[in-house]
Amino acid sequence: MAVGGTRLTMKFRNPKISSIPSLYCFLRNFSLWSMKKDPDLESALSRNRRWIVNNQIKNIILRCPNQVATVPFIQKKFKTLDLQGKALNWLMKYPCCFEVYRENDDQYCRLTKRMISLVDEEESLKDQQEPVFVERLAKLLMMSSHHKLNVVKLNELNRNFGFPDDYLVRIVPKYSDMFRIVNHSGRRNSMEIELVSWNHTLAISAIESRAREQQTEPCFSCSLPLSWVKSWERFNEFNGTPYISPYIDAGGFLEGSKEMEKRAVGLVHELLSLTLWKKASIVKLEHFRREFRLPERLNVLLLKHPGIFYVSNKYQIYTVVLREGYYGSELINKDPLVVVKEKFGELMQEGLHEYNRRRHLLNLDKKRKRGMVLARSQKREERNIGETPEQDDHAGQMGALFDPEERKRFYKVLIDEDIS
Repeated sequence: MAVGGTRLTMKFRNPKISSIPSLYCFLRNFSLWSMKKDPDLESALSRNRRWIVNNQIKNIILRCPNQVATVPFIQKKFKTLDLQGKALNWLMKYPCCFEVYRENDDQYCRLTKRMISLVDEEESLKDQQEPVFVERLAKLLMMSSHHKLNVVKLNELNRNFGFPDDYLVRIVPKYSDMFRIVNHSGRRNSMEIELVSWNHTLAISAIESRAREQQTEPCFSCSLPLSWVKSWERFNEFNGTPYISPYIDAGGFLEGSKEMEKRAVGLVHELLSLTLWKKASIVKLEHFRREFRLPERLNVLLLKHPGIFYVSNKYQIYTVVLREGYYGSELINKDPLVVVKEKFGELMQEGLHEYNRRRHLLNLDKKRKRGMVLARSQKREERNIGETPEQDDHAGQMGALFDPEERKRFYKVLIDEDIS
């Protein structure tokens, strides 16, 4: 049985009717993940995949002594990176990013000079972006129900928002008038960041900010083709009710009400607007269900609003993308950090192109040594020489058919069955 692009094999010992409802519920829940694929957004997600992996490898190397890692050590980290195969083969694919060398019969890896230059540029930009990080962190805390977030959970998404890895040391203590660390139980996994003071100037969502600029009422935008008539009708019905800011306390709304749904959609919209790439893992967002008062089945909410969100299962990772953040496969408004990270991506592509060119030349050289290339070229020439007269003769025959008398004789031969 094929469901949602996945093949399922089910066996029942006692195929009674009583088993049908549970099977129906399973299939119904499974099919909720289906959404018509958007080639442009799928392309954007696949383009980021290699960048994410290499960025993680870069961070692994930077954390090593003297910023040099052994290849076997990186190989051990491959499982956490969800990669298979040999680490050496992967590193060799990106010679502009990673430099692999041998010393005392051991293989080591370090970043290239061009790569180190980009790392320095990124770190310098993070220093300049510090006020932006402070605002983003404050906004996240202002949207949470008790104005505080678990540090372990937040660390899962800190790079989505561009926060530096040491933001707890670099940012939080420096702005004690806005944040503080609390840990009532004393356990490491219960550490939380709490908002100290509420800033009314920050309690404005991206939708409200856009409405002020356009001098209109705040509302969502729909990025669907006009041919999606039913989806447009549902969107217009949903968008017709008043917008509810994610910074408003949700305590007065009933669970499952339209007001609660409106606020939840606005909250996810605001969360994605604060990210660098206007996307996030759905599983990681669900970790904040209690803090942000999100519905228990967040996937159902997101799929219910295809004009606002796009849900993808690229690389077996469920990701939600803010449609209005993209034009085709490109981000519309690029954060300065994104621009630097795209330079990293360009360096990766340059190295990959160089690696593929070297592989091609090496394989070509091997074939020449074996005489394969020469033999193939000779066969191709002989075939072309043999085909030329036939083509010329065929062209002459076709040209003769334009003569009236020749055409009559041609049709006479074609129709008269007695002619031998």
